[in-house]
Amino acid sequence: MDQGPLWSADASGTNAGMQELDPTLRDGRVVHLRAMQARDEEELLQAFARMSSEARYMRLMHVVREPDRERLRALLASFPQAGIGIVATVPAADGLDVVGSAMAIYAAGGASCEFATSVSAAYGGAGLGTLLLRVLIDEARQRGCKEMEGYVLSENKAMLALARKLGFSVAYVPGDASVRICRLAL
Repeated sequence: MDQGPLWSADASGTNAGMQELDPTLRDGRVVHLRAMQARDEEELLQAFARMSSEARYMRLMHVVREPDRERLRALLASFPQAGIGIVATVPAADGLDVVGSAMAIYAAGGASCEFATSVSAAYGGAGLGTLLLRVLIDEARQRGCKEMEGYVLSENKAMLALARKLGFSVAYVPGDASVRICRLAL
């Protein structure tokens, strides 16, 4: 999927040059991919509210009942300078719903980044996670990152399988058999 960068920051740091995509998933549904923005806060909170407690645990690696709004707000404000954020949206009664997201936060110096993804249960198995991670990898590569890594619970078999499929190495985190580290040279 080499469609050029999804976006490029202008001098003000906004995502003015973003290329938005409307891919069709394996099951025929269409999603809208675009840069994550500060205005997405409420929709991301709604997506969190729709997640089961198990999905929250798999994604956040600990029990989280309520989202940290201030942390989310700070994260959203940090894009694109501190990382990459992508959302997959679909039309909804209230305007739109976020059904998937992917982000990569740059390590000091920007040569590497740490990724995280989330896909709504209703879109699981349709290829959205693969699409989001591929787009994130492409964008990180184009922004000059040399390595991407992510921490995944050992029991999160679907995410570990996706990482392997996309070429990530998967290894135990030293001293913690419950977590794997997935690394990909870009």
